[in-house]
Amino acid sequence: MMPTVCIIGAGSSGISAAKVLNQKGIGFDCFEKGSAIGGNWRYNNDNGMSSAYRSLHINTNRMVMAYSDFPMPTEYAMFPHHSQIIKYFESYAQHFGIADKITYNTAVTSVCPADGGYRVTTSDGQERIYAHVVVSNGHHWNPRYPEPAFPGQFAGEVMHSHDYKVPEQIQGKDILIVGIGNSAVDIACEAARQATGNKVVISTRSGAYVIPNWLMGMPFDSLANPLTAKLPMSLQRLLLKASLLLARGRQEAYGVPVPKRPLLSEHPTISQDLLTIAGRGLVQFKPNIASFDGYDVLFTDGTQQRFDMLIYATGYKVTFPFFAPDFINVETDNNLQLYRRVVHPNYPGLYFQGLVQPLGAIMPLAETQANWIAKLIAGECRLPDRDTMMRTIKQDAEQNLRRYNQSVRHTLQVDFHPYRKTIELEIKKYAHRL
Repeated sequence: MMPTVCIIGAGSSGISAAKVLNQKGIGFDCFEKGSAIGGNWRYNNDNGMSSAYRSLHINTNRMVMAYSDFPMPTEYAMFPHHSQIIKYFESYAQHFGIADKITYNTAVTSVCPADGGYRVTTSDGQERIYAHVVVSNGHHWNPRYPEPAFPGQFAGEVMHSHDYKVPEQIQGKDILIVGIGNSAVDIACEAARQATGNKVVISTRSGAYVIPNWLMGMPFDSLANPLTAKLPMSLQRLLLKASLLLARGRQEAYGVPVPKRPLLSEHPTISQDLLTIAGRGLVQFKPNIASFDGYDVLFTDGTQQRFDMLIYATGYKVTFPFFAPDFINVETDNNLQLYRRVVHPNYPGLYFQGLVQPLGAIMPLAETQANWIAKLIAGECRLPDRDTMMRTIKQDAEQNLRRYNQSVRHTLQVDFHPYRKTIELEIKKYAHRL
């Protein structure tokens, strides 16, 4: 098989693309910057891009997160540790015979259109032409900071959640965490457990809905299914609200701020621990930052507190370091206009995999995308014309704006079951019109 496809990255998305292409007998090269597979889930990954910390566990249950044809071991905890996830990836790669088909310690440094395909340059100085490129480099590795920056200068230690690894980094310090997403809450809870009289404060502009891991002994995320996804949004919100009240009561009773926006209009924060810890007063909450003055932080409610450390848990930029800025650059708004979140309408043969932020697990969606990409490459289905793709992209963007709070965080947002069904219908719709 002469390689006709270049896969960039061997994380949870890239290995599923490699597996599907290999099964179809389509030649590919998969380049991984690090020395092993796993991407963001490999703690202290030597590719320098992992955001995993030592205590990290998945926040979607193992049954929901697994690939469709390779379940996670039943002896795993329902919400496994990152070390188990890496073992799962390694077993997947060995089982499907792709582990030795990946080129490790080799980064893709440049991708540009050339000769009806794409010229790919790698860190070893090699140049190759491919008819297709699958971009699977992930989007949780280039830290985003508030823009514009808050006025003033903070004199204490500053870090992004991307650089948080072990609790020793935060022990004995008064900490302010900016943001209330999953990483922010995990770090806050870990800091609270380490605190010996030190304060842990979360600064949030508008709060977040906190979803527990469990409801009456069942994984909370197992309540979502293709049937509930078809219900009217008002009914979905009502059912979720009732389930949350049953699982943990009123969130504000624990002192955790509740958004003014309705449920399911933003990405939720998943934590089994935050409400209990906040209810004990070990994590406190403040509104947005107004300004810095040395170690003192002034908040928009007029109050002021002193901190030793500031941790920005403010998300990530979607970054493609191998594309020239005049080719593809979306770091400013994270908003890459793709057909069904995968296909670039202006560049045939250029695909993006895993570039979604689902209400649910990303791995099965990346696998579904890989199946579609492989069928397109193999000629088993086709794409609609460019005008149809552009019209669909616009419609999807408008629907996203109606559903979700407008922010860079939600430009990649999808709902798990409807999105997967959309890709499956796309394959079926265009399968017999070759």
